[in-house]
Amino acid sequence: MTDWSLTLHASITEIGASAWNRCAGDDDPFLSHDFFLALEESGSVGARTGWLPRYAALHDGQALVAVAPLFLKGHSYGEYVFDQSWARAYEQAGGQYYPKLQIAVPFSPVSGSRLLIDPDRGDADRLRGVFGDALRQACNELGLSSVHMSFCTREEQEVLAGHGWMPRIGLQYHWHNQGYADFEQFLDTLASRKRKAIRRERRDAQACGLEFRVLRGAEISTYDWDRFYGFYQATIDRKWGQAYLTRAFFTGLSTRLGDRVVLMQALHEGAPVAAALNLMGRETLYGRNWGCEGDWPFLHFELCYYQAIEFAIAQGLSRVEAGAQGEHKIQRGYLPSLTYSAHFIRDPALARAVEPYLVHERTAILEEKDALAELSPYRHENSC
Repeated sequence: MTDWSLTLHASITEIGASAWNRCAGDDDPFLSHDFFLALEESGSVGARTGWLPRYAALHDGQALVAVAPLFLKGHSYGEYVFDQSWARAYEQAGGQYYPKLQIAVPFSPVSGSRLLIDPDRGDADRLRGVFGDALRQACNELGLSSVHMSFCTREEQEVLAGHGWMPRIGLQYHWHNQGYADFEQFLDTLASRKRKAIRRERRDAQACGLEFRVLRGAEISTYDWDRFYGFYQATIDRKWGQAYLTRAFFTGLSTRLGDRVVLMQALHEGAPVAAALNLMGRETLYGRNWGCEGDWPFLHFELCYYQAIEFAIAQGLSRVEAGAQGEHKIQRGYLPSLTYSAHFIRDPALARAVEPYLVHERTAILEEKDALAELSPYRHENSC
């Protein structure tokens, strides 16, 4: 008889780096022990931001067999999978939605595994189900309203759907590398009008006397990070948001993750005027934050989309994920892709209210994805 147990940890340091990384693997930098440690050490997660670490560890007897990035939250900010309407409805009915549990990479709408299973175990789907049940039990025992898992894999969602979790989908826009030799070969797969439009945007962006460069890991100086953090804060201010990530986080990120940190800069007369931060996995380049000083035509597209494509081709990466939202990305080669999440709501009444909403939302998103696919810039024979 298996002796399963779940432990929750207020710091990633309570779970050894080797044990965590054995479960997380090395494909995805957002799941590494170093990434979460950089968030903690910099104060980007914790009481200040309302993301309280409760990293979950599943044990089989004395053996740690799975981990998950779990947080206790008193709000729904920084998640990119929106449940605020559920919270309002529940509280109007006399319930208490917050605090809740959230399995996620904070402030990062990137897809990947969330229930991280020791690869030496051959029963991954079974362990995901056991993990899902243990998290439900923890939610019940702590008297919390719900536990949510955002931007998980489809396989994880399907397993948890069989264990009382409600599935949800969303849309993002991703670029896929079809083995291109260079950017021009990618352009050749597009319809003529779209190809000309991208060339015009790149020409206009580069006609302003800008220089572009890519820095990685130790190449990123304190000055570069200072400039980037100013851009980051300016972007947050324009969007009336909150700067969750501290200045120290970015230094810690490049120190801990090395060349997996990719900073793309635009310089004018030798000084950075814009920058885009990316993290590189084994197969994917993940676009995260960007900011700009001044008004430069098409610079956002050049720095965040076209430079990212060129980098991915040069590095032999399969995909670029350019963050949340943005139908404008379609015309630039980024096609609609589904994202997945799973949700357990403890109160059966609230669950019954949310479930039909999710069914209706799923139908609408699938229809939207089909409609958006018609806007693909690719020639029909080159559609992804």
